Amino acid sequence: MPRVSQDQLDARRQEILAAARACFARHGYEGATVRRLEEATGLSRGAIFHHFRDKDSLFLAVAEDDAAAMVTTVARNGLVQVMRDLLARAVSPDTTGWLGSQLEVSRRLRTDPAFARRWAERSAAIAEATRERLVRQREAGVLREDVPIDVLAQFLELAYDGLVLHLAMGRPAGDLGPVLDLVEEAVRRH
Repeated sequence: MPRVSQDQLDARRQEILAAARACFARHGYEGATVRRLEEATGLSRGAIFHHFRDKDSLFLAVAEDDAAAMVTTVARNGLVQVMRDLLARAVSPDTTGWLGSQLEVSRRLRTDPAFARRWAERSAAIAEATRERLVRQREAGVLREDVPIDVLAQFLELAYDGLVLHLAMGRPAGDLGPVLDLVEEAVRRH
């Protein structure tokens, strides 16, 4: 029996994550049954759960994957850039799936204490990346100084959450670029 390389295993894992993301977004956590996950991935439950312990671990891996990508963008370019990227991809089926996953994370945070405990670390990483970026921007003289960093971070997080909800509810993306310009202008030094 030929051995499977780590690259092949990693590629398969990413394929499962992408298909599961779409399945969770379309059907919600409860509705994404193992059968639906099998259909979405084109794999057997054994193949899926070879990579992930159970459905909960798979969902958390999808959410973690999304959070890791977000932390990277926030650290490099800030939370407003995450919003701009999201807006630019708003019509993509992948983005629609990602938005649905974000809403499902929000729902589970309210209804599943065990999930909320597991998610706290990921949420903290995004908040810390945002805060560190704001500190660097303030030190560079780019951010306003009359508002505490924590308040600016909360403002940006609320704007982000509002955009995610707006798009996830199927509202048109339209031309929200000027709205994001306003958000960015609100935190900049004048």
